[in-house]
Amino acid sequence: MTRDLVHLVSDGVRATFATTDGLPELVHVGSSNDPAPGHVLFEGSIPPAGLDDPAAPSLVVDPGRGWFGQPGIVVSRGGSPVVLDPASCTGESDGTSATFSVEDRANGVRIDAGAAIGRGGVLVLSANVVNTGTSDLKVHDLRITVPVPERLGTLLTYGGRHAMEFCEERTTWGRSVQSVSSRRGRTSHQHAPTVVCVEPGTDGSRGGAWMVHLAWSGNFEIVCDSVTADRRTVTAGELLAPGEIVLAPGGSYSTPDVLVAVSDDGIDAATAAMHAHLRSLSPATRTPRPVVVNTWEAVYFDHDHERLFELARRAARVGAERFVLDDGWFKGRRDDTAGLGDWTVDPDVWPDGLSSLAGHVTGLGMEFGIWVEPEMVNPDSDLHRAHPEWVLGATRRVPLVGRNQLVLDMSRRDVRDHLFDRISALLSSLPVTYVKWDHNRDVVAHGSHAQTTGTYELIDRLRASHPGVEFESCASGGGRIDAGMATRTVRFWTSDSIDALDRLSIQRGALRVVPPEMLGAHIGAPVCHTTGRRHPLAFRALSALPFWMGIEWDLLSATDHDLDRLAEVVEVHKKHRALLHSGTTHLDGHPDPLVHQHVVVSPTADEALVVVARLGSGPRHVAAPLRIRGLDPTGTYRCSVVPLGPHRWALHRGLPSWVVDGIEETGASLARIGLPFPPLLPESGILVHVERTR
Repeated sequence: MTRDLVHLVSDGVRATFATTDGLPELVHVGSSNDPAPGHVLFEGSIPPAGLDDPAAPSLVVDPGRGWFGQPGIVVSRGGSPVVLDPASCTGESDGTSATFSVEDRANGVRIDAGAAIGRGGVLVLSANVVNTGTSDLKVHDLRITVPVPERLGTLLTYGGRHAMEFCEERTTWGRSVQSVSSRRGRTSHQHAPTVVCVEPGTDGSRGGAWMVHLAWSGNFEIVCDSVTADRRTVTAGELLAPGEIVLAPGGSYSTPDVLVAVSDDGIDAATAAMHAHLRSLSPATRTPRPVVVNTWEAVYFDHDHERLFELARRAARVGAERFVLDDGWFKGRRDDTAGLGDWTVDPDVWPDGLSSLAGHVTGLGMEFGIWVEPEMVNPDSDLHRAHPEWVLGATRRVPLVGRNQLVLDMSRRDVRDHLFDRISALLSSLPVTYVKWDHNRDVVAHGSHAQTTGTYELIDRLRASHPGVEFESCASGGGRIDAGMATRTVRFWTSDSIDALDRLSIQRGALRVVPPEMLGAHIGAPVCHTTGRRHPLAFRALSALPFWMGIEWDLLSATDHDLDRLAEVVEVHKKHRALLHSGTTHLDGHPDPLVHQHVVVSPTADEALVVVARLGSGPRHVAAPLRIRGLDPTGTYRCSVVPLGPHRWALHRGLPSWVVDGIEETGASLARIGLPFPPLLPESGILVHVERTR
């Protein structure tokens, strides 16, 4: 069979597709410096018990062609499955992007696919199905399939639970099918929509890695198949409920984008590509990212005027640049059982409205932000009493309540119009520059497509009407973090846990896809509200400083000494945030699993910051040297410890001299030999500044 090859080249990456009589197959992704493939890599002999014309895993796999793995498209008409029989593929390419189309005139179905190389060399894949027939067409599945090399025999996935998200799990990918998915109406705390396929033994700087991420904020499934053929495939798309997508004649349905980053030099290079791509998608226009004080753990629902006014004064004192009023400001909201949906200021608590607090905050030189949760409603609310039919599952005999909340039907135009009017009025009446948008419960027994696209539409509409307002995505912490939401919001609240020890793990997993300046990280109280652990300020600061930093601590309980030290930490962050929010991230730098190492290197490799933490006690007194990758091997650098407060050293007879006096070493020496590891106590760490001297 003759197959034409289509090559896309951009940002140092080449992707090659082979066209057939169906949609094209992705046959190679690699460096643009590699020779371009001149043939289809996976063409081969026919197995003795196989079909005479074996099916290839095209971008949208048609099971009617003899593909026995996860199908790329499943449709039906009039209650009967449609076995597709498309004609030859047509396509157009400009060298960096391409579109392909196949049409099955007999069955009234057309499938279009798109491929492009985005910023950072990330391959962006998508597909669309069009009903060209004369009756309704049900779409049960439409997914993108990515063939990956056979050598990638290990899978990395990310998930966990509420307040402990993004834990990395590494499993052997043998002759098996493995998947990650969510049926919770959001990406979920349990599974992030990301898999990384790696060679056994791959780490941050060595080995092959293919990262696949689904840019979607609702139900999803990613299936990793090593059974179907003599290759591995990753198939990603929405997890559609039966009857969720029904296309009238002329109607169409599109997949979310599937993002693919490929590296032969370890996972960090794939991460760097994803960071570059998400940075190019982000609506953020304001730099630097302002230091935030959020009121939740300071006051919860106790919105006492003088307490909040004094909290704002102390926030300004320590150098905060944005003050966000969290839950509790709106009508009837004295606890979490009432008020959701009634987005008007509570006159019993704020008889003169929020203008006085907002004016006080802006008068102190800070921006004013506010919390909302528009997709939810309390049964005890004026909105629910007026419109019980606006709730998902409203016809159930007993509505399913979670966190004292029901879910509004975001597919309804009248619901979205009502929410737009209320929130827009709030944003127009106050000097709000920031909205923390929350989503605090799972969606049960409903498809998520219309719910998710309705939420997207509402956020897009509010952003267009209020271009000076930035939006943060929160879903009881990290329950909705993905590239689909990253095109609409400038920041994710990474987790409801501010425990510094847990955050090092949570943020490490989230960093695999999302750049640090999009991840909110706060310095919490000395005793963490979610875990009860006590950490000194230096360790709490270390966990928050490399990200979009904030403070979530009742500063009224802090001493003057605490406030002065916190102000010093804020200044350290401000001094280095341009580097932290634009640099290249390197993880997996230390062989000891009880050592956390997070390196950010500037785009010019003239500077770096290194977060080093000991997570727990280990069997050795002396850890392996601290090696720092990503610098210019021929350059000379000065390494020095940045003071964040008193260090917590283990029992020792002396510190390595570089910890006290600093040291100059070449980039090659720092990467290959490293520095003597300091004797850190468990749950303590240091921040190291590295700067080129010549």
